[in-house]
Amino acid sequence: MPTKKKAEETAAATVEAEAKKTAKKPAAKKAAKTTAAAETAEKKTTAKKTTKKTAKAETTEKKTTAKKTTAKKAVKKTAEPAPEVVKKSYQEYKDVINWKKWEAHNLDWLWIEVNAGDLLTELEAGVDNMDTAVAAVKDCMLEGDYYIVEANDGTLSVRYYTDNLSESRRTYKEVNG
Repeated sequence: MPTKKKAEETAAATVEAEAKKTAKKPAAKKAAKTTAAAETAEKKTTAKKTTKKTAKAETTEKKTTAKKTTAKKAVKKTAEPAPEVVKKSYQEYKDVINWKKWEAHNLDWLWIEVNAGDLLTELEAGVDNMDTAVAAVKDCMLEGDYYIVEANDGTLSVRYYTDNLSESRRTYKEVNG
């Protein structure tokens, strides 16, 4: 590693070599070149010193960041069992259908249509509880209500008449056996 004295000696040797080459040129040019060469040599030595200092600072930064990353502990994730899906009950489906019928009655609507697949999606999307939804839609039918699409799957659609919801009305099963 060049020290300050060696750098000065190198700069002086460079100046002497330049002086010998330019011995034929006038003295003014010679003096200007020697001064410029000396300034260049000084800049090189100061640049080397600052480069060494920044290199040392970078290595210390790398060491500290390496220590920080090794201090972290890896967390193991365990597979948790999926939560159990709680299906709605038959009575909850009937309550929702009756609520819709009464809401339509209070709004003075003559009738509403309920689809079993839409009802299932509305109450519990993504759950396979179609049999309960179909049974509830069928059991909520009263005298005068009728099937729009009669099926035992999600396409079951019923038209409920809401003008007379009195408890004295017979159910669809009582009328049609």
